[in-house]
Amino acid sequence: MSGNNNSGTSGEMTFWGHLDVLRAMLIKAALIVGVLTVVLFAVMPDIFDSIILAPCDGDFVLYRALDGIGVVNSLLPELSGSGFHVDIVNIRLASQFFIHVSASFWLALVLSVPALMFLLWDFVSPALYSSERRGVRFAFLFGNIMFFLGVAVGYFVVFPLTLRFLADYHVSSLVANTISLDSYMDNFLMIVLVMGIVFELPLLAWLLGRMGIISREIFSRYRRHAIVVLLVGAAMITPTGDPFTLSVVFLPLYFLWEIASFLVPARKNVAEV
Repeated sequence: MSGNNNSGTSGEMTFWGHLDVLRAMLIKAALIVGVLTVVLFAVMPDIFDSIILAPCDGDFVLYRALDGIGVVNSLLPELSGSGFHVDIVNIRLASQFFIHVSASFWLALVLSVPALMFLLWDFVSPALYSSERRGVRFAFLFGNIMFFLGVAVGYFVVFPLTLRFLADYHVSSLVANTISLDSYMDNFLMIVLVMGIVFELPLLAWLLGRMGIISREIFSRYRRHAIVVLLVGAAMITPTGDPFTLSVVFLPLYFLWEIASFLVPARKNVAEV
């Protein structure tokens, strides 16, 4: 994409020229994800054993940490990793192969986020003013950091707690839990990816603030309402009556709210941003 960097326009290139540049960017993105998918496919059995299925064992890092806290403070819930284990079974003939492929693709997509964001930045930056480039550069950097932070929270905190609760939950003592591979991966991917997306909310709030759509006063006015909504959301993500587990999920969500509040300018300064 070629343009006049001083004027912030791209009038030197025709519509078809822009389309060619966009097509080249999409091809590069597809190649990055495709190559990384192939590489991950080759090592996926090891990734499954050491990473994806790690929350199924009692020696997972979160369980050990909670066990240590529980020894110190007896008021915390009993979440000892001792004796905890979830067996995953496969009940469909082709599930293991298709999950092998799909897990390789989704993990490749997650790991490719910085490269994909760079390609997007390289595509749009020539059409921006110098001041706009500084803001967008911050947005791309901040967006990458928050996405991977959300993925980490989803993997190390939210998913293990959800698995711990649901795997041990029984509507009746006569019904045994048998966790299928498809069910496990559906919940694993959904929670980890959703948390990565949820952690982009401060970036979305910052962009809406720069556009003058929202202001910091909105966050102050509706803070109490937000706390209630976030508590409900945390309860839905981790459906347990345990207040400690609920707070472990709620606090990162509330932290995101406060970050968004800090990033959004006050109404009197919106026009200046």
